[in-house]
Amino acid sequence: MILSKYRGGNVYKKNDHVTVTIRDIGNDGEGIGSVDGFTLFVKDAVIGDTVLAKIVKSKKNYAYARLEKVLEASPYRVEPPCPLYRQCGGCQIQALSYDEQLKFKQSKVRNSLVRIGGLKEDIVDNVIEPVIGMENPFHYRNKALYPVGTDKNGKIVTGFYAGHTHTIIPNRSCALGAGENEQILNVILEYMEKYHVSAYCEDTREGLVRHILIRSGFTSGEIMVCLVINSDAADLPFPQKLIEGLTAVKGMTSISVCINKENTNVVMGDEVHCIWGSPVIRDIIHVRDMTKEGWPFIGKQ
Repeated sequence: MILSKYRGGNVYKKNDHVTVTIRDIGNDGEGIGSVDGFTLFVKDAVIGDTVLAKIVKSKKNYAYARLEKVLEASPYRVEPPCPLYRQCGGCQIQALSYDEQLKFKQSKVRNSLVRIGGLKEDIVDNVIEPVIGMENPFHYRNKALYPVGTDKNGKIVTGFYAGHTHTIIPNRSCALGAGENEQILNVILEYMEKYHVSAYCEDTREGLVRHILIRSGFTSGEIMVCLVINSDAADLPFPQKLIEGLTAVKGMTSISVCINKENTNVVMGDEVHCIWGSPVIRDIIHVRDMTKEGWPFIGKQ
């Protein structure tokens, strides 16, 4: 059923279809529009879109909806570089142009200062400045955390959770992570497959490898890898084979194992064993054209 008018005090029902124009973005990156005063939050829609949306959850005065079809594309809509952006829970506004993303972020800061901080709008507007963007807004994250599991065919996978779930969307090539991450993940999963190292299962609490943590120093070039495992460090089979593969990655500085046997959503455990290299890596933040010679004191990452 395709509806275009708010039904006089009756809420839209689940699975109803609505045509709506998006006028704003919510805190989680969802598009916001309204039909005759009834507010809709539409995942994956961007400001300026007119879309056909399907209701997935309905309340008295508002509803959450899924984008079914873009009827008229916004001038700010762009082709996302990642084909998995709608499934993955990490890049909610990738279809929005970067200039508009910066405006959205500035608006969030302004609204927080006014609504939460209690500052007067004119005071905020007099002092707030435009957000300074990046020359290249990709491959900038110096930390990446990948859950490990198995797909329905029993194949070991890693990637990111779909939004609000613990379902892993397989992806070893994230557009936001450091370029070396894909090579590191390939080494680890090939090692697991070759030596029959199991992935952790949240339902049965069995399996060995739970997460892969990667930290990268963009100035220093140093890389840290940590495997979070559901067992003692001594239970990791053929660790030397894993080390051989990982140390072939340029910049590898630290390889460690973190023990987490708890039935919890907390990723890291309290026990960490460095199995190769240094237990820490170093980097300088917000400094350009620096070399390692003459570095000042550098704290731990």
